[in-house]
Amino acid sequence: MYKFRPKTLFLGQKINYLPSCQSTNDVAAELISQPDTVEGTVVITDHQTAGRGQRGNQWEAQTGRNLTFSILLQPSFLQAGEQFWLNIALSLGISDWLATYLGNRLTIKWPNDLYVEQRKIGGILIENTLQGYTIAWSVVGIGLNINQTRFQYPTATSLLNETPNEGNFVLPELFPDLLEAIERRYLALRAGQRDLLKTTYLQRLFRYQEKHEYQAGGQRFEGYIVGVDEAGRLAVQVDTRLRLFDFKEVEFVIQ
Repeated sequence: MYKFRPKTLFLGQKINYLPSCQSTNDVAAELISQPDTVEGTVVITDHQTAGRGQRGNQWEAQTGRNLTFSILLQPSFLQAGEQFWLNIALSLGISDWLATYLGNRLTIKWPNDLYVEQRKIGGILIENTLQGYTIAWSVVGIGLNINQTRFQYPTATSLLNETPNEGNFVLPELFPDLLEAIERRYLALRAGQRDLLKTTYLQRLFRYQEKHEYQAGGQRFEGYIVGVDEAGRLAVQVDTRLRLFDFKEVEFVIQ
């Protein structure tokens, strides 16, 4: 089904297609111990029985209607404390591709979800293996809603829902361009183009420099997202105080 060679240096040059599996991240993680596994290996499936999202949430996806896959990377150029740079590069690569269909309606919701206005269209789950002070392997799980039109939650959407496409998208035809877009941003990170990546990430950041409601520690408050620090913490200006939040410490209040 996914028998093609994308126009990439390494990403997706080896693709493992599984009709069904528990989790593509789990399968990809098992490949790390195999001596013939190379960077850029992709595991893709039509159906995950236990797909995971951020915060331990389950990823909702109808069989054969979306893109659910994992990528193996070896970002040994990143220190353990620099993991968030992967979030930045990979979410930019995916958003580059989605923006060709959705334009400026597409944003990145911190830390690594993809949103069309107020609705989620995709997400990323990155699981790293460290070797000393550097990242030896990264298993990057990506879920993108493509042809699914009905969801359990009203805050979810899909590419088909958000575009005037008359019929379903053909997933194997979409996939090469997506992999090429992801690799471009990853190579930019590897080449040290951090300032450009960070600037672009902030430009696309959901609710950046806008006043909205958030919840932390059981309390609601209003604030402005003003940036993301080197550790990947979200910086929110609340009145005269700058507050920094880690991944599980703050929730976006979405009406």
